[in-house]
Parts: sequence; structure tokens; C-alpha cells
Amino acid sequence: MNDEPNHRRTVTAPALAQDLRALLGKLKRRLREQGHAGDLTPSQASVLLRLETNGPATAAALARAEGMRPQSIGPLITALESAGLVSGAPDPRDGRQTLLSLTEACRTWAHAQRAAKQDWLTRTIEARLSAQEQTNLAACLALLNRLVDD
Repeated sequence: MNDEPNHRRTVTAPALAQDLRALLGKLKRRLREQGHAGDLTPSQASVLLRLETNGPATAAALARAEGMRPQSIGPLITALESAGLVSGAPDPRDGRQTLLSLTEACRTWAHAQRAAKQDWLTRTIEARLSAQEQTNLAACLALLNRLVDD
């Protein structure tokens, strides 16, 4: 993207796609900074999000869903359990299996993370964008939603 005010570039779908991906990546990094996610790896964060979204699961099911080998998920789960973010309980349908789920501490932590990100983004929008620009941003969001809605 070029910041020169008089720069005119023919807008093309490939250029828009490239600029949008770069911008969204930067926004994602800024939001991650605001959440203070600590020492979670991307894989750990992904497993926590999957458990939050889909509910309790076995380690084998998580490994399949994450595209990991079952042997690789073990240390990841152990780290999450040690951090108090995940706990295991016997599967009521198959006592040989352990169902992993988020702890209440994890749910509280995740809520605080999201609140910090929301607060930062709200304050930034209010501080940097005029009322008209906020209206324009809302229109852009409607367009972005059309890109991802089925």
C-alpha cells in the first residue's frame, strides 16, 4: 500500500487481496499483543479455541482435528494441564478414554484476553477515526462479511 495522497493505482482484485491479507495479519498481531497471551504456542492456543468452540474431546480427536500425530499432542496437552487451562475426566461413553475440557480458570482467562483486545480496539477506533470514518469502517465491515458469508 502506498501512503502518497496523489498516488493513483488501478485497483485490482489481486492487489486488494494482497493488501487485505497484509492488513489483517498486522491487525491480528496487534490484537495478540493486547491480549498478553503469555507463553502459549499457536498450537496450544488452537487447541484451547477448539475445546471452547466444540466442547470436550479426547486427545486423539484433538490430534485429528489439529492435523497432528497422536504422539505430538501429548506434550501439548500436558503443558496445558500443568498451566491449569485444561483438565481431563473419564469419558462417560468409554471409560478407557479421557475427555479434555477447559477449566474455569481458562474460561476466565480467555474472557479477560478478549476484553483487553476489545478495549484496545474500541479505544483505538475512537481515538483515530472521525465519526464519518467510523461510518465508513462499518460499511467496509459489511463488505468484508460478504466475502466470508456462504
